[in-house]
Amino acid sequence: MDVETALFGGAFDPPHLGHVALAAEAKRSFGLDRLVVLVSERPGHKEVHLSPQVRLELARAAFPDEDVRLDPYPRTVELLRAEPFDDPLFLLGADEFRDFLSWAEPEVVLELARLGVATRPGYPAEMLEPVLAALSRPERVVFFELAPHPAASRDLRARAAAGAPLDGLVPPAVAELIGRRRLYAEA
Repeated sequence: MDVETALFGGAFDPPHLGHVALAAEAKRSFGLDRLVVLVSERPGHKEVHLSPQVRLELARAAFPDEDVRLDPYPRTVELLRAEPFDDPLFLLGADEFRDFLSWAEPEVVLELARLGVATRPGYPAEMLEPVLAALSRPERVVFFELAPHPAASRDLRARAAAGAPLDGLVPPAVAELIGRRRLYAEA
């Protein structure tokens, strides 16, 4: 697959090793030249606990070698219409892909970007088949396998609030920032 740019968006509240692994495996699987990590300023689908600027700082600590920037658009389709990306590969997990048909204008998203969907070993393909079958251009969706990772942002916020260590769940630079600044102490 010939891909110049991949986009990896999220709330990153906080970024964890699962996010880092997905980005690294996508770069390896697709031989990516460029990865843009997009920190959603105002996620349209979930509540966030930290300001966009703090989440951006955490994402830059998690992805020090990548282009990390704020995404001011609440919907993916708005980002893809506004930014000059040339047929990028938009990365997401299989669980997010299951909800793809509920996204704003999913067919337009698929016109403007290919989707790179990370699946875990043993993930039931039958859960994704109805989404693929409903798309007019399913060939624009490619799958790659990712080893499971135990981190979930919700659990990490609870651990940080309790003062529990985050070792092995977030990159060390992210753990250091969370601990030093007492982020999520009110979570």
